[in-house]
Amino acid sequence: AMQVAESGGGSVQAGGSLRLSCAASENTYRRYCMAWFRQAPGKEREGVATVDIYGSTNYVYAESVKGRFTISQDNSKNTLYLQMNGLKPEDTATYYCVADTECTGNWYSGIWGQGTQVTVSS
Repeated sequence: AMQVAESGGGSVQAGGSLRLSCAASENTYRRYCMAWFRQAPGKEREGVATVDIYGSTNYVYAESVKGRFTISQDNSKNTLYLQMNGLKPEDTATYYCVADTECTGNWYSGIWGQGTQVTVSS
């Protein structure tokens, strides 16, 4: 069965950068839409960025991260990335990767990873 696993989280100071990775156990090209979500303590899970089944177009970003985060995908490695620059304390959250074959925007029916923690200190 398809699985995804996140890595790359950690603790950084405000203004710093991190790159998250999401390794998929299967080829995602033309099969899965992919996305990054995050959930801060006491808050609902929110979408951060998404890519379509080609992994190279139709990037969608949450307003709060536009201009600072970049989603990308290496189809040869079945890996999704999230480059996070200019990190702010409010970016502190557990970040999740999700893969979905239906690509309807209903990500909660997709395949979720366990998450990776990002902590940004001021």
